[in-house]
Formats: sequence, structure tokens, C-alpha cells
Amino acid sequence: MSLMSPDTVILVINCGSSSLKFAIFASDPTLPRLYSGAVERIGMGQSRFHVEDKARSTVLDATEAIADHTTALARVLAALEERLKAPRLCAVGHRVVHGGEDCDCPLPVTEALEERLTRLIPLAPLHLPHNLAGIAAVRQARPDLPQIASFDTSFHHGLPRLAQLVPLSRELWETGIRRYGFHGLSYEYVVDHLRRDGVDIEVERVIVAHLGNGASMCALHQGRSVETTMGFSTVAGLMMGTRCGDIDPGVVLYLLKQIGLSANEVETLLYQRSGLLGISGLTSDMRELLAHQDEAAAREAVDLFCYRVRHHLAALTAVLGGLDRVVFTGGIGANAPEVRARICANLRYLGVVLDSDANNAGRRIVSEPKAAVTVEIVSTDEELMIARHVRRLTAATMAHSGA
Repeated sequence: MSLMSPDTVILVINCGSSSLKFAIFASDPTLPRLYSGAVERIGMGQSRFHVEDKARSTVLDATEAIADHTTALARVLAALEERLKAPRLCAVGHRVVHGGEDCDCPLPVTEALEERLTRLIPLAPLHLPHNLAGIAAVRQARPDLPQIASFDTSFHHGLPRLAQLVPLSRELWETGIRRYGFHGLSYEYVVDHLRRDGVDIEVERVIVAHLGNGASMCALHQGRSVETTMGFSTVAGLMMGTRCGDIDPGVVLYLLKQIGLSANEVETLLYQRSGLLGISGLTSDMRELLAHQDEAAAREAVDLFCYRVRHHLAALTAVLGGLDRVVFTGGIGANAPEVRARICANLRYLGVVLDSDANNAGRRIVSEPKAAVTVEIVSTDEELMIARHVRRLTAATMAHSGA
């Protein structure tokens, strides 16, 4: 049986601070998804391990103590073999949030790559340590398995220089302070989806809105990222579930010097206690906020989110010199018609006009038929994008080695 035999599977992993999300794909060319699941609350007493099949039916839901990512991965691998009876595992793909300034594509995991990613931790301290923990867990459990790292920054690697520059002292560029952009795997999937759907992505001026607990937008020219709302960090740009997005830098200085917060306290505030949660004082979950619009704080949080997205969307049209298509994706973008409607309100001057019935029904195209700008919904699939990279790179490695 060859490594990329249809009788093998690919495991895709996305490690967070206390979670390990995963998906299993058959390794034939169509890459059908077989299972999805997660281990949650790792190292927090009782963890939850749950798995769904391709029909989204629960096939496993257990509560147990799982101390770390290595134990979590071992639990997943055991379930694949014993409970789910999945075919032989042939490769693992990882979502890695940051690849640094030199990384423009997915890469096989090597000792040298791990060392480089370790040096990059200061650029993404809340994400990279957990991404590396997932890689280490796989290496410990199955050192024979090829591992592929797919980076959220890669899609934006070709940003024009002006879009990369941060207006600080020029010497700081050499320390890595520049605008990188994130959510690249989602944007890559959307571009591929549009091409497969017959959209002339080389000609159209497109803005993609990836709206979820983490949120950003990307302007596409000839299918490539030319501007994005996230920059140096994942806290920049749009207001998000718990992250503030763009704020006056003077606010940070005030918090440090006048309020007396420590750097760690400011970090916690900006990343974990701001955004929808901070404004509403209730929750970071858009569904819950929409269900409590009778409460002023909840209503204001939603209004501010939509206002900030609309503001950035209009700004991105200046970079593109116009607009032909808006794509909503992500958990909020694809599933919250009220949010889409509020964002697109007052954008008729750009040619953005929603069809209320189509939008409320969640159809693929939600703009009016004669509108100058097409507005559509695409359900992103970052895990599938990673699986595609794994299959392509693993097959190329086999061909090169003569296997």
C-alpha cells in the first residue's frame, strides 16, 4: 500500500491553548471528510473528547482527564484505530498561525523548521507555542509520520511593500515588525472555491470578509492579497469576539502609564476581554447577542461590530480602485443574515444591494440580481485546504524520492 493510497487517511490538527481540533480526510484526490472532532479543556480537570462523522452525527462523546496535548493526541490516534476503525494514517497536517517573513508556502516539518518557528514565538506568543506542541505530540507518538505545516500568513506573503510597512522607525523593520496578515488558509480556500465556481478571479476586484470569533478582511487583485485588516498581530483590524481590533495606540500607553496596568494585563485586556465581550459585558458569541437585542449593551456591541466591518470594507475598495464582489465567510459571515444586512446597509453607493429574501434564506448569492456588486456566501474549509497541501506535498516528496 503506497503512502497516498485511497485506503489511507490524512489527519489535520489545529492546536489551541487548551484544545486540539482535528479532521480526518480520506487521501484519495477528492479528499472526502470522514470525521471531525476536538479535545477541549485540555489540562483543566475534566476534558471533553467528541467526534462527528461526515453526516455530522455524534459517534463519540466522552469526558475524562487529559493532561496535555501529547495525551490528547494519543487519545485521538487510539480512537481512530480502535473505535472509528479508520484506515491507516499516512500523514498529518498542522495549522500554524505564523510562518515569518520568509515563508510563502506550506512546508514539511523538519528540525530546522521547528527551530525557526520557536524563534518566531515572540511574533505570535498566544498561538505558536500550542502549534509547536501539536507537532511535538505527533513526533512523540508517531515519529514515522510525515508532517506538513500550513501557515496562516503565507497567503499574504506577496503583499505590496506599502501594505507591509508599519510607520515606525525604519530600523524596526529588521526586527520583524511589519504587517503579515492572517486567516490566509481561509482566504486561499475562498479563492480556490471562486475559481472552481467559474468566477474570473483574475479580473474581478474582490473583498472577502472572514467573520467569526476571530475576524479579518482581505482585498484581492488577480486572486492575490493586496491588503488585509490584520497586520503585525491577530489583535489588529476588525473588532472581534474578545479582541479589540484597531485602537488608538495612545490608549495602550494610557493603560500602562495612567491606569497602571502591567504589560500582561494589557495583553489580556486586548486579546481576551475586549471586542463583542467587552462592549456587551455579556458574551463574545454573536448568536447570543443577536438573541438579546432588547438589551442596549448587546445591541450596541452588534452595531459597533457591523459599523467597523463596513468602515474597513469601504476602505479596502480604495486599494482596489472599485469593487465587483464581496464574499462573506466564517461562522458569523456565513450564518448571520442580520449581521450581513447591517454591514451592507448604506453601501448602495458602492453598488452593494442585498436581496432580503435571498440573504435571510442564506442562499449562495445574496445580492439583488441587477446589483453592480455580487455579494455571496462561501462556507470556508481551512481543514480541507490543509489536507490539500498535505496530499500535494507528500505526493511530491514521494515522487522526488522515487517511492
